[in-house]
Amino acid sequence: MSIKVEDNSGGLKRNHEELETGTKNVSTNNILNKNPPNYKKQIIVPVQAPKIHYVPLKTGLCYDVRMRYHAKIFTSYFEYIDPHPEDPRRIYRIYKILAENGLINDPTLSGVDNIGDLMLKLPIREATMNEILEVHSIEHFKYLEKTSNDNREQLLKETENGDSVYFNNDSFQSAKLSCGGAIEACKAVVEGRVKNAMAVVRPPGHHSEPESAGGFCLFSNVAVATKNILKNYPESVRKVLILDWDIHHGNGTQKAFYNDDNVLYISLHRFELGKYYPGTIQGQYDQTGEGKGEGFNCNITWPIGAVGDAEYMWAFEQVVMPMSREFQPDLVIISSGFDAADGDTIGQCHVSPSCYGHMTHMLKSLARGNLCVVLEGGYNLDAIARSALSVSKILIGEPPDELPDPLKDPKPEVIEMIDKIIRLQSKYWKCFRRRHGNLGCNFKESINDSLISKNFPLQTAIRNFQSKKLFDELNFLTLPIKNFQKNNMSTSTTNSINNKTTSTVISSTSTGTPGNSKEKNDTDDINGNNTTTETNHSSDSIVPPDGSTETKSSSINSKKLENSTTNIKTISPLNENTILCSPAIIRSKTLVVLVHDSPDLWTKRDVSTGVVDLSSTIIIDSTLDFIKWSLDRNYGVIDINIPQTLFEQDNYSSILAAQETLLSFWDNYLKYFPYIEKIVFIGFGDAHAGIVHLLGHRDTRSVVKSVINFLGKKPLKALVPLVDETLSDWYFKNSLVFTDKNHPFWADNENKKPRKKFGRVLRSQQDGIANLIEERFDEATDFILDSFEEWSDEE
Repeated sequence: MSIKVEDNSGGLKRNHEELETGTKNVSTNNILNKNPPNYKKQIIVPVQAPKIHYVPLKTGLCYDVRMRYHAKIFTSYFEYIDPHPEDPRRIYRIYKILAENGLINDPTLSGVDNIGDLMLKLPIREATMNEILEVHSIEHFKYLEKTSNDNREQLLKETENGDSVYFNNDSFQSAKLSCGGAIEACKAVVEGRVKNAMAVVRPPGHHSEPESAGGFCLFSNVAVATKNILKNYPESVRKVLILDWDIHHGNGTQKAFYNDDNVLYISLHRFELGKYYPGTIQGQYDQTGEGKGEGFNCNITWPIGAVGDAEYMWAFEQVVMPMSREFQPDLVIISSGFDAADGDTIGQCHVSPSCYGHMTHMLKSLARGNLCVVLEGGYNLDAIARSALSVSKILIGEPPDELPDPLKDPKPEVIEMIDKIIRLQSKYWKCFRRRHGNLGCNFKESINDSLISKNFPLQTAIRNFQSKKLFDELNFLTLPIKNFQKNNMSTSTTNSINNKTTSTVISSTSTGTPGNSKEKNDTDDINGNNTTTETNHSSDSIVPPDGSTETKSSSINSKKLENSTTNIKTISPLNENTILCSPAIIRSKTLVVLVHDSPDLWTKRDVSTGVVDLSSTIIIDSTLDFIKWSLDRNYGVIDINIPQTLFEQDNYSSILAAQETLLSFWDNYLKYFPYIEKIVFIGFGDAHAGIVHLLGHRDTRSVVKSVINFLGKKPLKALVPLVDETLSDWYFKNSLVFTDKNHPFWADNENKKPRKKFGRVLRSQQDGIANLIEERFDEATDFILDSFEEWSDEE
């Protein structure tokens, strides 16, 4: 019986006998084997050498033990046991940890040439005078050169007279080696001898300015290296990004390139209103460069200390990387100070080694990997070693470690600062205009309140609208801001609205009782013609400080108010509508003073252009509920608006403006009101700082019965009792301070109790000042009535 077999083709049938006899040259093996005997495989892709240039290269390392010879001359035993922070062991500990983790091979830690398969030892040399003079003056070079031959007394004198620097006879050579090491590391990267490089050098350099040393720095290593690379490699390196993550601002590096559009300098540092070293205005976030370099300087300033991974990662993701990608550098240099590392007692921040790794990993994606890391600060020997190890691993090719707390949010103060920086830098960088469109806004044109101006600030329009409504509907008046003299405490306030003139007079008499007075008001009508009106007033009298009986009154033209503003005009753009008051305010016995920021806006914004939709934009005026409540009870009302500014380069501070305005208002108005018996201050947002400042600098307790502050997310303001030490206790007993549920104060410990100097601080169940007022309005008004001891039978 023959058996039929169907092969894989499904078409041919062969019987079993044919397969067994081997007829037709077909064997079982050939049928089962896809490849017949002696079949040559077809070559699809010939074997190629790897077409990559980066991975096969090593990471360069610059290190020389001679840089450890720069050391402070000890003058006491205590300097020996507690050495200077810029310690020679800083570079030794970095080199040592690299060896301990097998990144280099140097058992003796003597700086051998062959250090293994992962890193390449780059020869180090002293920078030449011509190289250094690309940044520094010849006088500065000669000054440091002289220290090589100075005696001990001269070196100690130069140390004492210097700006946080010290000298010995090896300082000049060490500084030249440090500078030369930075140059050689960058050259090796640019020339393609290594894929990236790390220069473990000292003394550091970024504080050294062209004419002077400072902040432990002698020569500006990164600036000198950058200048020489741009000069010597014009074809391959046209643009350089310098990223400075040292916790101190690199004032020397910034100064070297402030008008240079070939170098983008970005610095992340503590500033805190100039209180942190070096403490110059050049470290402020609004310093963006000048001339050709305008827009090529970016200071990311931490407004508070104790920042960590969340803040640095936020800054990198929101600012550093978008800006750097748009800049498209040919070389990236990191001014790598590790004094923001967790454990550094000078920086007092909490950046982890893994965060330094992540930041390095992001910067490696720029300039085709042409990256050079140059050591700057960092003064905890353990922290600097761990951080440098993490960076070195990333340079070699390791992925970064996970962040210790990747879900932690940045501090609110930092989020606000980053937003300010993005808004400012959006004038120069397209990558930021998606969030801050700035379409049609000419930044070279000044901002002013004239309708002729193209750039008209919205906050001014809003305040003008508020003022008109209060004038028209509630007959409110304007009080001018004027710096009164003690011997002249009378004013008349004139407001011309809709071609009508309203006047209120505060005059001086000896009796302190209401009297009659005549005043002449010079006003400009709508056509600009000068008109004089004579008005009879039953004026309320105030006894002036000098006890004179002469009635003094002066007329202040609202259109000339700018000429009579107080001395605070140097710090704040306050206009004539800053202080408004209800009618007959001078006769009020009970007064409610509202001090607030510019109102909030709720709006719909175009995400691509940043332009807002005015039809869906509404003003959230949080003060109206209190104005209506006060007027219903026949209280006098004073409304003080502390504006915010559009352009922060004016260095305007709404907090300082609030403080100065409240002091001036008290000194020139409130304390001369003859009938006043009870005052309550109600503060909103940052403006509440003016109230707290006033309470600490003037003894107001005879008339101020209570204080209510709605902070939202704004920082707490402590009362500083300059008048009486018991003021803090009084403030605590007579105040309510409402904060957001997620206010930063409660972040670390929800159950902690604020100190009395902050007032009676209460945590609300919602966020946002408008929501706080809605939630706590009844509690606040009840507290005010308790302090006034005013309750009706029904209540």
